[in-house]
Amino acid sequence: MQILETSGWEDYELIDSGNGKRLERFGKYILSRPDPQTIWQPKAEKQVWNRADAIFDGSWKVKGNIPDKWLIKYHDVSLYLKLTPFKHTGVFPEQKAHWDFILQKILSAKNQPNILNLFGYTGAISLLAAQADVKVTHLDASKPAISWFRENQKLSNLMDRPIRIIADDAIKFTGREIKRGVKYDAIIMDPPVYGHDPEGRVWDFGKNFPTLMQNCSKILSSDPLFVIVNTYAISASAIMLGNVMNDYLGNLGGQIEVGELCLKEKTAGRLLSTGIFGKWSK
Repeated sequence: MQILETSGWEDYELIDSGNGKRLERFGKYILSRPDPQTIWQPKAEKQVWNRADAIFDGSWKVKGNIPDKWLIKYHDVSLYLKLTPFKHTGVFPEQKAHWDFILQKILSAKNQPNILNLFGYTGAISLLAAQADVKVTHLDASKPAISWFRENQKLSNLMDRPIRIIADDAIKFTGREIKRGVKYDAIIMDPPVYGHDPEGRVWDFGKNFPTLMQNCSKILSSDPLFVIVNTYAISASAIMLGNVMNDYLGNLGGQIEVGELCLKEKTAGRLLSTGIFGKWSK
C-alpha cells in the first residue's frame, strides 16, 4: 500500500486542518473548506485561519478581495480556478504525484504515446501530456467541465496540440472505441461514485466500474505504459481497485500498485488522505 504525498508546489499548499475543515492556499488566495475526515485538532493559530479569503459553509462567504476567476500554474500549464457551488475549485492538487509520474513515463517513451483521459474534468493532466507532444483524448460527460478545459487549453497556449475533446459517457465511448479498433498506450480516469451524462445515463461506481475496466483492457495497445484510476468519497479501500484492475490487467505483466492520495500539511507535516488510487504500469 502506497502513500502519495503532494507537497512542494509553489501555487498550492495545505496550510492546516482540523475541526472538520482544511485551510489551503491556491495561488494567492487562502480558502477554508469543510472536510469530514479532519476530526483532529488544528495546529495553526486562530489568526492563521482568520486569513482565509473565502470560507465554504454550504455556500461560499468571501471575506477578501478574491476575483471570480484566478490562475495557478504547474510547469507551463495554466489552470483557472473559481469557487464552485460544491466547494471545489477546478483542480485536485493531490494528483500532482500522478502528474509527475505520467510526465516521466511519456517523456521516456520510445514512440509518441496515445493517451485517454476519462472523467477528465478541467484537464490538468491532459494539458501536461499535450505539452509534452503526445496525442490526447480528453473525455468528460459534463459540458461545463469541457468548456472549462477548453479555457485552460487556451490559457496554456496549447490550442495547436493534438487534443481530441469529447463530451460523452465513458462506457459508451470506450465501447465504440473497441468496435473502431482504436488503441491507447495509457489510460487515466477519475470515476465518481455516482453521476449522469446529459442524456440521463447513470454512472454507479459499484455497478459500472468493472465494465469500464473491461472496456479499457480491450483498447490498450500491445505495449501499454500505464493505467491510473483515482476515486473519491467511496466506501471501499484501495485494495478493491487493485483487485478489479487485476481482473482485467493482470495478464499484461507489469505491476499493480494501490494506495492513498494525500496532502501534506505545511504547519505540522500531518497527512490528509483525500482519495484512493490504483495504478498498473510496466
